[in-house]
Formats: sequence, structure tokens, C-alpha cells
Amino acid sequence: MLSIGSPLATSAHTSSSCNVLLRELQQIWSDIGESEADKDRMLLELERECLEVYRRKLKEAANAKARLHQSVAAKEAEVATLVAALGELNIRSPIQTEKKMSSLKEKFASITPLLDDLRTKKEERIKQFEDIKNQIEKISGEISRYNYPNDTMINCLTLEDQDLSVRRLTEFQTCLQTLQKEKSDRLHKVLEYVNEVHLLCGVLGLDFAQTVSGVHPSLQRTNQEQSTNISDGTFEGLQHTINKLKTERRTRIQKLRDIVGQLFDLWNLMDSPQAERDGFSRATSIVRLLEHEVREPGVLSNEMIEQASAEVERLAKLKASRMKELVMKRRSELEDICRMIHIEPDASTAVEKSDALIDSGLVDPSELLANIEAQITKAKDEALSRKEIMDRIDRWLAACEEENWLEDYNQDENRYNAGRGSHINLKRAEKARITITKIPAIVDNLINRTLAWEEEKKTFLYDGVRLVSILEDYKLTRKQREEEKKRCRGQKKIQDLLLTEREAIYGSKPSPRRSNSLRRTNGYLANGNGLMTPNTPRRNSVGGATPELLASRSYSGLQNGYFKEMRRLSTAPLNFVAISKEDMVSTYTSVCDSELGSPPHC
Repeated sequence: MLSIGSPLATSAHTSSSCNVLLRELQQIWSDIGESEADKDRMLLELERECLEVYRRKLKEAANAKARLHQSVAAKEAEVATLVAALGELNIRSPIQTEKKMSSLKEKFASITPLLDDLRTKKEERIKQFEDIKNQIEKISGEISRYNYPNDTMINCLTLEDQDLSVRRLTEFQTCLQTLQKEKSDRLHKVLEYVNEVHLLCGVLGLDFAQTVSGVHPSLQRTNQEQSTNISDGTFEGLQHTINKLKTERRTRIQKLRDIVGQLFDLWNLMDSPQAERDGFSRATSIVRLLEHEVREPGVLSNEMIEQASAEVERLAKLKASRMKELVMKRRSELEDICRMIHIEPDASTAVEKSDALIDSGLVDPSELLANIEAQITKAKDEALSRKEIMDRIDRWLAACEEENWLEDYNQDENRYNAGRGSHINLKRAEKARITITKIPAIVDNLINRTLAWEEEKKTFLYDGVRLVSILEDYKLTRKQREEEKKRCRGQKKIQDLLLTEREAIYGSKPSPRRSNSLRRTNGYLANGNGLMTPNTPRRNSVGGATPELLASRSYSGLQNGYFKEMRRLSTAPLNFVAISKEDMVSTYTSVCDSELGSPPHC
């Protein structure tokens, strides 16, 4: 049984209605009296009209189906295109996934929401790309002449077959991040360059704003709305400016150092007070600094250099007016240096000669001063080369002083009294004995050192006399003194023996108290001033100095006075060999015959 509403039921119902209508039409025709032929003709016409209606409806239905199919296919193609552009490869068309769909309207209805969703995603993705593109174009515009390697990615957004995938978006974001980092690095680099320019301008006393404005106006930061230019041209301009400022700084440092060197020389010559020098402490501070350490603002400004130059000119004029005084002062310094190292200063610039030359106008004081300066430099070099030997001479002289003190101490009859300071003298005497034992080694070492020095340079003179001759004379004198001491000890033993025999024969008698006003010391008498004077004839030793060289040349106080005394003694040693045997016998006879006589003290 056909259900109501089904196509067959509808067709049966339509056929039944047509049959009823056809019977009514035939009855009308019969009533009218139409012939059979006319009835057949009209029935044929009616069938043709019905066919035309069916054909028209069929054509319309076919056209509708074609349009609907085309729409579905177009949407399907658009979905595929959007899926490919957005990179949504996991999305599948519902027409392909749902095979049970038979009607085109169902297909159309199922694909439309998906297409709308993909279109929305595309619009959002395009907005993201456009935003990134604008940022990239902006940063690229700020970095002029900076060739970004993926500029084609920006231009491809205008193509119809756009790649709007997440992968492509990630690439753009990566490129944007790279540009942003490059921009940040450039900003930091520009800031470093600007700070360096600011520092150099401060040191040189230049206008910072004018200097950086010459590179680019945005570097001055007067307009907050204007972004700092970070182009390659700005970098090149800043680097060129920095190099130029560094060159200027180097030139000014050298110029100021030359001026400061002249200032130091003039200050030392003029003996300028410290307060006057402190006024240029900023300028003089650069002498001990390296180039990159000069950071004080204005220390290399033109005003500072002009002030230092003006001070040099003022001191130079004052120097010209006081040249004679300066010559005498520098000559005095030369003599002091020569006195310290015991050499004779150059007689050509002596005070009397220099004074006469300056007054006569025969010599320019500046040339004379330069000559003295050269002599001072030479004397300082000489002092440096003689330092080691001079130190050993001082050590030798100190040992000789200790020896002299010990001899006086040994002759003091009250040295063992328990008075104040006696224990200190005992300790000093013990140390002096140890020091005296080292004198021969000190002298020999000093002679060897002096000879080695003379092989390299020239004759080593000490106050005009060859030091080796002085030392050899000292060794000879010391040897003779030692022999004299031994002979005195032998004489004393003989005297003691004779006195003992005399006392055994005649009995002991007290000897008168010996006078302490005069003491005999190895052939010397104490003169009351702590100096030893000879009381026996002397003769010049072989190789000793001539009497002309024994004149006073002392330049260094008591110590050198003692050394000169030793030199004088060394040139006239005791000659005990010259004492005749008759004198010896007469001495012994006088001792034996005199009851009140006392033995000589050795």
C-alpha cells in the first residue's frame, strides 16, 4: 500500500485527478457535440502542453542542480585553498568524510560553516601578517642601508597565492625579533658612542650639542618625539667624530705635556713656591696619566693650554732677568753633587769665571746655564756609576772611625769604672773589635772593585787623588803600624823584665803618676780635640801622593775630614827602620839608670 505523501502516492493521486478532469472534459465535449476527431486533436494538444510543462520543470530542476553542484564544488575548492594557505592540513572536508550524504543541499549546508570559519581565520591571519609587516617595514626604515636578508617575505603578502601558514607567520615573527634585537643593539651602540663623544667633548672643552648635531640632529635629544637615528650613516659619523676627537686629545696631551715639562724645569730653576705650582695642578696631573685615563672635564681645553703657555712665557721672561742668579744656583748644585761623590767640578764654569763672563757680555747666560746643566747631568751619571764604590768607602771610613775610637777607649784608664754608660762602651768596643778585623778585607775588596771600575771607565779619583793609591798607602801605613805595635810590645816586655830585675836588686819603688794630659798612641799624641798628631819624623811612602795633593779638598764635613787625615798620614808613614841601634841602646840605658822613669806606653 502506498503511503500518503510518497512519490507513487502523489503520482496516483495526480493521475486520478487528471482522469476525473478528463472525464468531465469529455462530458463537456459531448454536451457541446464535439466530433471525435476534434476530441482527439484537443487531447493531443493537451498532452503536448503537459509535456512542455514537464520539460520546462525538468530543465529548471537540472539547472538548479548544476548551480548547486557548482556552488558546492566552489566552496569545496575554496576550503581546500584556505586549508592550504592557512596550513590547516588536519582539516578535512565534510563531503569527503561523510560519504552517506546524497543530496547537494545537505553537502552545501555542511560545508558552509567550515568555509565561514576558514574565512574568519584567514582574515585574522592576514591582520597578524600585516601587523608584523608594518613593524618590519618601520624598523627597516629606521635602519637605513641595512639589507635585511628576507625582504621577499614582506612583498609576498601582496600575491594572491599567499602563504598564511603558522610556519610562515613564525618565520615573520622570528625576522621581526631579529630586527628588534638589531635595533636594540644599535641603540645601545649609539648610546655608547654618544657617551664617549660627551666625555671627549668635556675633556677638550668643546660644545657637545653642536658636535653631535653635526652627525645627526636626533642625537641631541631635544625633541622627545623624534626617535634616535640608528642608521649606518649615523654610526659612521659618530665613529669619525670619535676618531677626530681622540686625535685632537692626543695632540693636546702631547702639547700640554711639553708645556708642563717646561713649567717643571722653570719652577725648579726659579725655585717657585708650592702655592704657585698648585695653581696648575690640573695641568700637571696629566703627566702621570695615560691617554685613556685623562677624563677630567676641561683639563685639555684651549683655555687650560693657553694659561699654561702664558705661565711658561712669564717664567721665561723672569728667568731672563734672573739668569745670573740661576747660573750661580745651578753651579752651586753642581758643586754639591761633586762634593757628595768627591770629584772635582769643571773649572770652566766656576763661580768667579761665570760671574766675570756674564758681566763682560762675552757669553750668553742661557748657553752658560745649558753648559752647567749638561755638567750636572754628567755628574749625576758619574754619581750613579760610583755609588757602589762610594758606599764601600763609607763603610771603610766608618770602620776606621771605630778603630780610632777603640784606640782612645783602650788608653782610657777609667774605662772599667762602673760609671754611667760604661756597659754601652763595652758593647761598642766589642763590636768595634769585630769591625776592625774586617778592615783588611774591606780595603782589598774596595781595591778590586775600583780596579774593575777603572778597566771599564777611567781612573777613579777621590778629591783629585787616585783612590787605589790612597788605599795602597793606607795598607802600607797599617802594616807599619802593626809592626810598630809588635815592636812596642817587645820593648815593653824588655822594660818589664829590666824593671823586675832592678826591683829584685834594689827593691821596688813607686813610679810617679803618669800625666793624662798627653798620651802616646803608636807614635801619636792626643791633642785634646780627639785628633791624633804625630810626634815622630815621617817620610813619604813609595807611590804616595805629592805634597801638592795634600792640600785641603774636603767637601763633606767631619767624615771626609777624617778621611783626609788618614790620607795625610798614609803619605808619611812611620819609619822605624831608620832608628839607629845606638838610639835603642840609649833608650834601654836611660830606662835602667833612671829610678823614676816609666816605660813608654804602647
